[in-house]
Amino acid sequence: MAMNLRLDDDRAEALKAQADLEGRSMHAIVLRAVDDYLVRNAREAMVRDTAIGQAAKWRELMDRLK
Repeated sequence: MAMNLRLDDDRAEALKAQADLEGRSMHAIVLRAVDDYLVRNAREAMVRDTAIGQAAKWRELMDRLK
């Protein structure tokens, strides 16, 4: 699947400057940013789901300790 990414002038210029600085393409930097975002959100979802599961598992014990 392909998509178009539209950046305002300031973001496009900043991205181009960063790409030039790193000797990488703008495309490569955007792909890395998307990958980082997806990994970070997957981890956050796993932690959230684990916390919810553990809270449910130990709810009765925690209620008794109050």
